[in-house]
Amino acid sequence: MSTIHLQRKHKVGLKKAKAAAQKIADEMNEVFDMSSEWEGNTLHFSRTGVQGSLTVSRDTVNLQAKLGLLLAALKPRIEAQIEKNFDKYFG
Repeated sequence: MSTIHLQRKHKVGLKKAKAAAQKIADEMNEVFDMSSEWEGNTLHFSRTGVQGSLTVSRDTVNLQAKLGLLLAALKPRIEAQIEKNFDKYFG
């Protein structure tokens, strides 16, 4: 099993950060059939081969994910896409 851990500072505030995280979750659900659920300021997500969480605060976003065997080979591409999403939604 492979893991991804990314953390980034942002300046959008908590409310906008949660909205941005929800937009990302909605896109992931549409494209990859990934389910997600909020628990406070943490968005838990999962689908076959991946599970993790995206935690937002007023000035940081923190993603942790565990990739199954098949997706572990795609880790660099997955991380690159996450970075693009962070750039797009968290500035």
